[in-house]
Amino acid sequence: GQDVTECVGGAVAITDDALGDRYHTHCDPRLNAAQSLELAFLLAEQLRAETAERQADAA
Repeated sequence: GQDVTECVGGAVAITDDALGDRYHTHCDPRLNAAQSLELAFLLAEQLRAETAERQADAA
């Protein structure tokens, strides 16, 4: 898919100045490939931390 620049931050460090580069709508909820991968890794890290915390509490 096309890169989405409506959201700032992330691994690519999009700045406020770069928002207009591919701004096609008022709100574009799509994620590009890099954003999708980053989100998947962040979720996996969060789930791993929660699982470890639950295991520690159960011990």
